[in-house]
Amino acid sequence: MNGNGRAPESSVEWTVMESGIGPLLLAATGQGLVSVVFHAGPGVRGRALARLRERLGAEPVECASGLLAGAVGELSAYFAGELREFGLPLDWTLSSGFNRQVLRELATGVPYGTVVGYGDLAARVGQPTAAQAVGVAMGSNPLPVVVPCHRVVESQGGLGGFGGGLETKRALLALEGVLPEPLF
Repeated sequence: MNGNGRAPESSVEWTVMESGIGPLLLAATGQGLVSVVFHAGPGVRGRALARLRERLGAEPVECASGLLAGAVGELSAYFAGELREFGLPLDWTLSSGFNRQVLRELATGVPYGTVVGYGDLAARVGQPTAAQAVGVAMGSNPLPVVVPCHRVVESQGGLGGFGGGLETKRALLALEGVLPEPLF
């Protein structure tokens, strides 16, 4: 058992891929993609791998094939503007409860090129007064881009927050045609 009382995963593979928004660390288990981490330079990478080791109870092994080949391919196609819906198997191990419920609704119910308000997403999961809790769920999303928390915005038109930074959120929304491309 790991520190969370779970049996350890048999394998956790990771790689870093370049994307239109900078380097992304991708990690997968035998169940599917388990983590996407923005701005995956050496320092961020080390902290992310330590968290995965602790949470999953297995030593992450660097490998760009095997479990991650499909994820790298789909994310590359997404950033090239050729993919609008991910078909990757996802491992939801790193989220639970209300957060997992909200993230699953986001993954299946907010398509490419659209946005949803925090309050609207809360209502979709049966908690219409939980807009702030939806914000917390977005901040804890272990699978950004694939589970598109960048598509969640404030009801009055503001971007809201974003774990990858607002410039990253703007870039993803521009890629999907929701916002205009930056001029410079």
